[in-house]
Amino acid sequence: MRSTSPVLLVEDAPAKVNLTLRVFGRRSDGYHEIASLVVFADFGDRLTLAPGGELTLTVRGPRAAQAGDRTGNLVLKAARAIAARVAGVTLGAFNLDKNLPVAAGIGGGSADAAAALRLIAQASALAADDRRLYEAALATGADVPVCLDPRPRFMQGIGEKLSGPLRLPPTPAVLVNPGVWLATKDVFARWNAAGSPAQLDVEAAMRVMSHADLLQFLAAQPNDLEAVAIALAPPIASVLAGLRAQPGCELARMSGSGATCFGLFASAPAATAAVTEIGDKHPGWWLRACVLG
Repeated sequence: MRSTSPVLLVEDAPAKVNLTLRVFGRRSDGYHEIASLVVFADFGDRLTLAPGGELTLTVRGPRAAQAGDRTGNLVLKAARAIAARVAGVTLGAFNLDKNLPVAAGIGGGSADAAAALRLIAQASALAADDRRLYEAALATGADVPVCLDPRPRFMQGIGEKLSGPLRLPPTPAVLVNPGVWLATKDVFARWNAAGSPAQLDVEAAMRVMSHADLLQFLAAQPNDLEAVAIALAPPIASVLAGLRAQPGCELARMSGSGATCFGLFASAPAATAAVTEIGDKHPGWWLRACVLG
């Protein structure tokens, strides 16, 4: 008698990159009001679900050891959050291939949690726009809602206010992490308002259509946490200098609360060459050429 293998559902969890990050102040609940233009890389972690049975999580891959205690993983937190809101959802056994560095400012854990919610929605026949998925995402973490449908968007508030998808040009890029671990809460704790930054011009970004338009827009919209993160982790400055020295690098900046930085490049070959050049000089750094969009 032929045995049948259980259905295995698969979702990619792409790296999230904050092209901009403006911080407008600390709220009474301890969270900070932010505005950010977010894009996603064409690579990241991968999550599978074998539907049915007990909720479990196995983590493997090159960054599995950095993922920490399984019980606190955001995949499980997201699964429990949606189960608390939707009676009878299908859970099961999750397997996470962990490729992204953790505590790195590129939303690895948030992307994993969002992928878990998409898998549970698929297994449970929930519509992709079911409001309860968004509510579970926000309950899991401030960066999870923007990762639910990983397309370029503005995120505002603490991350709960999302624009519709933006049509930005696909952009060759290099991501670099110097092996430095930075906790988001530590970076925000050191941030001090230096005047009132201008609000992010959403309308201007909605008009971005070309690579040149994007670079012009980004030039006026920095990452307000970059200086704080460099003070906490000086190797970030070396990463930025290394990226800016590469032929074809048109802009280099830190993503999120760090320590991963990105460089936007004029072409994919230039990005690939930069990975080789930087990697030869800094073999302990994590690097990846990619396309952001």
